[in-house]
Amino acid sequence: MRINIFTIPIGSHPGLLDEMNRFMATHKVLQIDHHFFQNNSGGYWTFCIRYLEKSNEPEHFPYGKKRVDYKSILNASDFEKFSKLREVRKTIADDDAVPAYAVFTDAELAEIAKLDRIDKKRLADISGIGRKKIEKYGESLLNSIQNERLFNHETDREPDLQDS
Repeated sequence: MRINIFTIPIGSHPGLLDEMNRFMATHKVLQIDHHFFQNNSGGYWTFCIRYLEKSNEPEHFPYGKKRVDYKSILNASDFEKFSKLREVRKTIADDDAVPAYAVFTDAELAEIAKLDRIDKKRLADISGIGRKKIEKYGESLLNSIQNERLFNHETDREPDLQDS
């Protein structure tokens, strides 16, 4: 177990709060203690965060699930796209200060990597990717795919998802 302490003065300090939120989104937080203090300089919050350091050991998942080796189940071309999609996902997650799996899971990225062309409709056909996820992250993903030229063919921008 490790400890990190954040001190955030009352007032306009969004960068400090963002830093703490990014830290909490990327670590396994065990406990948070917080206290408000005030002195001649003003008031501030102090947060003591107890967390687990990431290890190189495989994660243990509930209900006996094991980590999937996508390199062994995807062909070389798809695995290369999958690896680049994971980098794109990390950038999107960091920008939104959420864990990467909240943007797209590895299983969803593997299915995206198998596609020869991609658009919002094809994203919606992938199990686990719903309308809200597409609305929140779809455009960023499609822009990154187009900028990185991850797919052989140009990214399809249409058809867009229509309300049913």
